[in-house]
Amino acid sequence: MKAISVRQPWAWGIIYSTKNIENRGWPINYRGDILIHAAKKCTKKEYESAFIFCKSIGIFIPELKSLRRGQVIGIVTIVDCRFSQVASGWGMPGQYHWLLENPREITPIPYIGQLGIFEIPDDLVKKVTTEATSVVNFQT
Repeated sequence: MKAISVRQPWAWGIIYSTKNIENRGWPINYRGDILIHAAKKCTKKEYESAFIFCKSIGIFIPELKSLRRGQVIGIVTIVDCRFSQVASGWGMPGQYHWLLENPREITPIPYIGQLGIFEIPDDLVKKVTTEATSVVNFQT
């Protein structure tokens, strides 16, 4: 199954909050389900910047130490890709905006992320993806 690494707390925002845009410097033609891998790396400075941004739009993210890292944490559906033309608080100017829907939490799978889109073997994700539950977006 296809996967993408996303740094925390953005991966958390996609699966557990209202983050419906993934900002990337490159477009994607793929449409459909993709696994969200929470990247292992997240500096304190990156977290603090994300915390300030999220707070400005009314989202309160969990503490850095409680965020899963180095694991696949959920599935989301890519429904479109546009360049800087999305009316969303999550879109960054000058980036491609991957439009995301239907976030689903899964039982976390420890995995080493990669750059770009990568494949995770079906046998690792088969059981947890059949048990995936829809997550109603909420704000903490």
